Parts: sequence; structure tokens; C-alpha cells
Amino acid sequence: MFYDAIENKHGFPNDPFKALVAPRPIGWISTLSKNGIANLAPYSFFNAMAEHPFYVVFGSNGQKHSLSNAQASGEFAVNLANWDLREAMNASSARVGGDVDEFELAGLKKAPCRLLKCPRVEHSPATLECRLFKVVELPGDDGTVEDFIVIGRVVGIHIDDRFISDGRVNTAAMKLIARLGYSEYATVAEAWRMRRPD
Repeated sequence: MFYDAIENKHGFPNDPFKALVAPRPIGWISTLSKNGIANLAPYSFFNAMAEHPFYVVFGSNGQKHSLSNAQASGEFAVNLANWDLREAMNASSARVGGDVDEFELAGLKKAPCRLLKCPRVEHSPATLECRLFKVVELPGDDGTVEDFIVIGRVVGIHIDDRFISDGRVNTAAMKLIARLGYSEYATVAEAWRMRRPD
């Protein structure tokens, strides 16, 4: 089949776009409001974009707390979510007011970042501490802006020592979760290698 992505008349009960661009890693973004309230929210529009230096991006549909806090503070942390944290990750996605601490809402312990003021998820297998680089507005067809790309430069990295073996990170052992379409997720539990032919 083919359908015009601008008209988006695909004929399905639910939009299939997210089911096609999958799996998408989850950026579990932690920030701190100017009032000192910790915020934590999962974003499935997330990925790494560069190395030397490292940059990551997450996409915000609307001016959500993570975006507002990052703009005000100039920082955010990306916590990786895994199988053991799936229920807490889901709980932190609740639509609540800016006066609610999602760490407490999800029953999660906070750990301090080294270079940032915002907290990180203590039991996350890895966390990327980021300085805000740029926010890019993504206009709709009518010119209004409801979507944003948030770009952060990674300035610090935490890795749980349990997942380091022989000088390598065992990503599969972390059992990271990723978002598919609809309400479906995937768990990375197996890794295989393929080398480029150069």
C-alpha cells in the first residue's frame, strides 16, 4: 500500500507511523524546575545523533515540563529504561502538574548527577548528563509550532558496573526497553555482530 503522509489518509483505525519507525529507544528525561521540583518523563522520540562530541535529541509534542525545565536550567539527564524499570517508567508518563515530582509518583530513588543540578534515576543502567545545546521548532502545515526537537550535548556518562565486562558494555544484559507503535514495547535481550565490509 501507499498513502500520502501529508493527508495521512491511511485507512487504519490508528496511525501506523510510529509502528514503522521502530523500535525507538526511550529517553527517560530528568530535569529540575526553577522551583526545585524534579521532573521525570519518558520520550520515545529519542536518539543519539553525533560523536566527538556526543549529542542526543528528544522530541517534545507541546511545551511539556521536560522542555520548559531544560530551557530554564540549560540541562537535562537521559536515563535509560530497562525491563526492571518498565512499570516505573510507565507511571512517570502520567499527565500531572508541574508541582508533582514524578520520581516520587513512580516510587523511584534519586541519585545526584555529577555535573548537573537535576537528579537521575538511581537504578537506571546508564545515564547521560546533558547541557542544552538548542531547541528547534517544528512548524505544522498551518505554521503553528506544537513540536520541538531538544538537542543536548552529553557532558557526563554513568554506567552501572554490573553491565561492564572485559572493557565492553554488555547492552543486551541491560535489557533496555524500546517503543514500538500503539502501546507496544520491545526488550533488547540478544545481541549479534556484523562487521562492515571495509
